[in-house]
Parts: sequence; C-alpha cells; structure tokens
Amino acid sequence: MSEQGPVFELRLALTVDDYDKAFTFWHDALGLPIAESWGEGEGRGAVLAAGKATIELLAPDAAANADRVEIGRQLNQPIRLALEVGDSAAVADRLSAAGADRLGELVETPWHHRNIRLRSLEGLQVTLFTVLDGSARAPK
Repeated sequence: MSEQGPVFELRLALTVDDYDKAFTFWHDALGLPIAESWGEGEGRGAVLAAGKATIELLAPDAAANADRVEIGRQLNQPIRLALEVGDSAAVADRLSAAGADRLGELVETPWHHRNIRLRSLEGLQVTLFTVLDGSARAPK
C-alpha cells in the first residue's frame, strides 16, 4: 500500500452511442490528452488523461447545497463529475459548442471557486470549477 492508499488510479468508463462525437467532446473540446487507444470501428476505445482523481462523498444536504449554489435547484442525481480547470467559463463555452447543455450560469461559490454545471453528451452532470484564491479546494 502506498502513501496515497491502495488504489493507484480512478478510471471513469463511459459507454457512448456515438464514439466520434464523444471523442471530439472529451479530447478536442475539453482537451484531455490520449493516454492510450485501441481498436477500429465499433471496437474502438481510448483512455484520456484527466489529471489527479479523487472521490468526493456528499451527504444529501451537502449535495443539495452544491446543486442550489451551482444551478439554483436540486437535481438529486447520485453522480456528478467535477473537473478543475484553469478557466471554467472558457471551457464551458468550448463544451457547449461541442454539444453540452448548460444547467446553470457561471457562479462564484462560497468556497471560492468559479463553477458552471453542464450535462455532457452522455447525460453526465459535469461541474467545471476554477479555484479562485487557492485557499479552499472543496466545499466546507
């Protein structure tokens, strides 16, 4: 077991109906680099590098609070992908142009992030966040 714990990598695997469109969204629009790829046609796959991975656990009231802050309403969905990016507004514009639906507007959170919530092509909630002052990296 390492200092980081027994898990060496977190990999989120998405099964997509339109591989080309999904690849364009995640690789070209978001800019995730290819770590590995394989196959042809309907047998294709790729692993895209997405930085450090963590698992954020939220009690129901904490999740509801994040929903209210980010989009003004509660969605009650158990999974949301949160990605720290350098400029959440610019990345949201690129992802919207690539087919993501905006679920809310850009907001400055009480925990000093600039957040925007989108729905990916696969229907996955995605929060893009930019840490504003470096002092708070997660909701408290």
